[in-house]
Amino acid sequence: MTEPLIPATLAFRDNGTPFSRQYDDIYHSAVGGLAQAEYVFLQGNNLPARWQGRRVFTVLETGFGMGINFLMTWAAWRADPSRCERLHFVSTEKHPFSRDDLHRAYDATISDPSIVSLARTLADAWPSLVPGTHRLEFDEGRVTLTLVFGDAGTTLSSLWLRADAFYLDGFAPAKNPDLWTPQLFRQLARLAGDDATFATYTSSGDVKRALLQTGFEYRKVEGFGWKRAMLVGRFAPRWRVRRHDPPMPLAVAERRAVVIGTGLAGCAVIERLTARGWHVSSLERHEGIAREASGNPAGVFHPMLSRDDSVASRITRAGFLYALQRWSALADAGHPLARGTAGLLQLAENDDEARAMSESLAAFAWPSGYVTPVSRDEARRLANMDVTNGGWFFPEGGWIDPATLCAAQCAAAGSLLDRRFGVNVARIERDGDQWNVFDDHGQIVERAPVVIVANAHDAARIAGLRYATTRSVRGQLTVLPSGTVPGLQLPVIGEGYAVPLASGLTLTGATYDLDDPDPALRANGHAENLARLAQMLPGLQHALDPLNAEALDGRVAFRCVAPDRMPMIGMLADEAEATREADRLRGAWPLDLPRTLGLFGAFAYGSRGLVWAALGAELIASQIEGEPWPIERDLADSIDPARFLLRALRQGTAR
Repeated sequence: MTEPLIPATLAFRDNGTPFSRQYDDIYHSAVGGLAQAEYVFLQGNNLPARWQGRRVFTVLETGFGMGINFLMTWAAWRADPSRCERLHFVSTEKHPFSRDDLHRAYDATISDPSIVSLARTLADAWPSLVPGTHRLEFDEGRVTLTLVFGDAGTTLSSLWLRADAFYLDGFAPAKNPDLWTPQLFRQLARLAGDDATFATYTSSGDVKRALLQTGFEYRKVEGFGWKRAMLVGRFAPRWRVRRHDPPMPLAVAERRAVVIGTGLAGCAVIERLTARGWHVSSLERHEGIAREASGNPAGVFHPMLSRDDSVASRITRAGFLYALQRWSALADAGHPLARGTAGLLQLAENDDEARAMSESLAAFAWPSGYVTPVSRDEARRLANMDVTNGGWFFPEGGWIDPATLCAAQCAAAGSLLDRRFGVNVARIERDGDQWNVFDDHGQIVERAPVVIVANAHDAARIAGLRYATTRSVRGQLTVLPSGTVPGLQLPVIGEGYAVPLASGLTLTGATYDLDDPDPALRANGHAENLARLAQMLPGLQHALDPLNAEALDGRVAFRCVAPDRMPMIGMLADEAEATREADRLRGAWPLDLPRTLGLFGAFAYGSRGLVWAALGAELIASQIEGEPWPIERDLADSIDPARFLLRALRQGTAR
């Protein structure tokens, strides 16, 4: 067996180090830190004047630290009556605080009344200390903080955004030479918008040379406090310095979209677009929302673990954490969700897997609030019944009723959503700067500049895609009568799953029947589910034996999956143009591909719609609006609907 590939874990703040010592290079006092943030970074970038009247304004910072610069920028935005509609603040941090330490740091150092409440709000929302990109939203989504836990020198290459202002913060070049490298400035140039400005409290000669070499111009100005000089400037290249320009919003005459499908994928897109002020028309062939797989009585949600922290694990982790935030926001806004809050228990297949994964979890140093390895005895205690093996406990995992989630998302859209049911969409067609949506009678039922196909098995057909093939998986669930599984405290998953529902019912399943179109309940499907349940929870065998599989209740739903079992999320490719240019595009990367303007996909979610839907919707909304992407570029590439077209182009089989 090969050893797992364990990436470097985050180097977190040492709790034993006083805050003043940790930040001695940056902030000599809380007052000085706040004043420095205002003088160096806000005034140095001519803010708030430069964001006034803008729809979206994006700040990119190279070292978050305690977040003083973000807090000052947020406060300035709040105080500005001419502020931009949406402020994005993207920042990297190699040594993030824990939530508790951040609270203590703020309590010990911040007394400015205009900042105190913002600092507490930020600390309350602080994400779990796991690697990757974390998106936090404040002021009803009008202020978005995207945190990237990792070293700026390596993580900037993973971002995709258009920066309007740079806060070049962090330790002094002399103390942190690994950060202030020419590669860092090349990445800044890759992300800089037209006339993007920057400010930094350093005036190092190496920094000045790197700025000039990558297309920035600078001037030295009077420094702040103990820093005698600082640099400010803008991006003004005299030559083309990048292969692709950073993202821009779609050029549309009206901010209106059609979303086809009202399951988890479609309803999440509806909520994310209407949250940005878009008017959305939803088209659904059924007579209500969440009637297919999203209509199951309950679904489980949890991260996906792997020994090498694979791409699938990373995208599932990002989706899981973002979904939790969005669901909390919906509940706080008065949109109730039916969900469990006791956590989720995943059982190992055998002792060897339990041991190997426990070693892997220890190597990654995942925080206990994210996942905790548990022995068989600990698993028994959590489940309140016998289990076959130990495994992992996810404190924030659990179950949710998908239909209540879909209903909450549509309710949050309010008057910006126009819903139409009983509409069978047959095809779509580009007409000038609009898309015509036709029903199965050949009639135009909607027109809009943007269309999102989120209707699972029919999405690729409606969009006319040849290189985004999907397959259908029949899944049969079994609902066990009240009292069959007494005392089960939380969802347990392994080879199958058991979810305690209201009134003592238990949901178990599900079968995995590839390309099986039969919608009827089958006794052998129930028997298969019961066998897997007994294997996970052996103490139930005596209660399951008397059950008549023919008489059990349940539900059949059909999941849509891609060949690689990853979802299809993002702007769709122009396959016709790509195949005409096949020779030129043989060595293409995703950004090289021609795209179909205004056409997006959100489908092939398989059994992970609960953890992928919200993040996928945020990615699509960000692509439409030209906002910073909520995940790293390699993760976005892994779920790009054009990835199979790209593979065909590289293999020379695209025709």
